Amino acid sequence: MPRMLPYLLLFPATAFLILFFLYPFTLVAIDSLRHDGVWSLANFDRMAGHWKFGITFRNTILLAAVVVPLQLTLALMMASMVTRLVRARGAVLYIFAIPLGISDLAAGLVWLAIFEQSGFLNSALTGLGITERPQLFLGYQSKGVIFAAIVLTELWRATAIMMVILVAGMGLIPKEYGEAAEVFGASRWQRFRRVTLPLLKPSLQTALILRVIMAFEVFAVVLALGGTNLPVLMSETYHWQFTMQERGVAAAYAMVILGISVGFTVLILRLLHVPKEARP
Repeated sequence: MPRMLPYLLLFPATAFLILFFLYPFTLVAIDSLRHDGVWSLANFDRMAGHWKFGITFRNTILLAAVVVPLQLTLALMMASMVTRLVRARGAVLYIFAIPLGISDLAAGLVWLAIFEQSGFLNSALTGLGITERPQLFLGYQSKGVIFAAIVLTELWRATAIMMVILVAGMGLIPKEYGEAAEVFGASRWQRFRRVTLPLLKPSLQTALILRVIMAFEVFAVVLALGGTNLPVLMSETYHWQFTMQERGVAAAYAMVILGISVGFTVLILRLLHVPKEARP
């Protein structure tokens, strides 16, 4: 019985993964590789040949390339501030983490209420006399503003996810390392760069992997703020599945998103690999 205990403890998690991940993934993979009852790459050819595929792929990669580095920088700053606090640390951490309780769509609607023509931003600008009449910030000709609005929404909504992970990681770093570096004359920036960051690599791995995967799956925020004016891979997956009723092409899009996520996950693991003997 003692020998079987570890396997019994792992069984619920294993069964959950098989039932809710491996089985659906297998069905999606089969759908992506079958067209009219024949095994082929026709669904991928149709996906890649569609005029919106290049645009959606570029928008998704560009959003991730802008949002994730900004969120990492903000999360490191916020985590460092929370870690150094002596008083009201729990209150500050709670305030920073409030957006975690808001869904993607709700966050998009909150920022839509700011940027829309009758929203808070236009009210403030007209009230201060900066503009004479409300501006159409999220129109089809303002893709740059839509992109910026989505970036701001994602920064507000999901930075706390990385911050919480980094706060936990910083709490595991022995204080003696920083104190020793300070004794030898290292500045605050040098201690952060030479001591904190190297020892924070395991937490950085987790935070970046989770956030990168979420960045490639962005959908509700884009839908709320941009609609079809700024298509991304997930919105096209939804479009092909429910509007076009082309399950095979939608499955091909899903496999592309999965492939990108796995590729970046492997890259992050390689770049931030930490040998066991080097961990605190």
